[in-house]
Amino acid sequence: MTGTPPFITYDAAMGRLDWPGAVAALKAGHALPRAEIRDTFLGPATGTMMTRSAFIAGLGYGAKPFTVFDANPSRGLPTVQGAMLVFDKDDGHLRAIVENRLVTTLKTAADSVLGASLLARPDSRHLLIVGAGTVAASLVQAYTAVLPGIETVTVWARRPEQAQALVAGLSGIGADLHATTDLQGAVGQADIVSTATMARSPVIMGDWVRPGTHVDLIGAYKADMREADDVLMARARLFVDSRDTAAHIGELLIPLGSGAITADSIKGDLYDLVQPGTQGRASDDDITVFKNGGGAHLDLMIASWIIDRLG
Repeated sequence: MTGTPPFITYDAAMGRLDWPGAVAALKAGHALPRAEIRDTFLGPATGTMMTRSAFIAGLGYGAKPFTVFDANPSRGLPTVQGAMLVFDKDDGHLRAIVENRLVTTLKTAADSVLGASLLARPDSRHLLIVGAGTVAASLVQAYTAVLPGIETVTVWARRPEQAQALVAGLSGIGADLHATTDLQGAVGQADIVSTATMARSPVIMGDWVRPGTHVDLIGAYKADMREADDVLMARARLFVDSRDTAAHIGELLIPLGSGAITADSIKGDLYDLVQPGTQGRASDDDITVFKNGGGAHLDLMIASWIIDRLG
């Protein structure tokens, strides 16, 4: 292979990509053999470099090195900076370098929407987004693009002005979009609840959730973080995107430690759910919970799709 591999940026590529395509790429990737995944960490807690790597037979190799510097917002820089390197499955050449922001934006929301497409009731009409950051905006766009039955989207945030700003800033959404200050009431009315917060203690209580609801948990990514309480985790049929990457997250570790759930409570991951004939939701009254934990294999699936789509 000769020539310089392309560097694909968010600004150049995002407008040429689509949410249904991203979700389809993840679904197709999970029909391949299970990925081999490795993560490494270097540096102090205030300035860490992490490299997430994956190999998927039939797809190729990927490595996403990135830095996390907590003080960067005060410097006018992003907290997370990095890129995805994608290597060919046959001869190992570097196919492309894809900006971290592009891969992560598409991967995070598409991961959750794939989970919801496999677990939420087909007649789901009301989506609640908990949080009003960058991920929340992507979730509104992705859910309404892939699940056309959604008619109403409600947004809640700890600071009401953030929820209102998110609603005001979104356009082209094929659903009624509004903000709320009543989280408990909104949870009780929603068919799908998707949380994207930085919470370290639960924001969604199991007693609020009505039968038949699908709950999509995204925010927690450390051992001391969670968004759902023990009651919800105990009531629900519980699924994860990857058994390999979700195991270290407080969303699971904390209720496992309290005895609210056991290892057997986790019914499956996306590899299980995409298999023909696999049952995720057993009845319309089931509460389903999907923990979005991420992983380099998901980054590789999305980055490969981006390269193919733009090629």
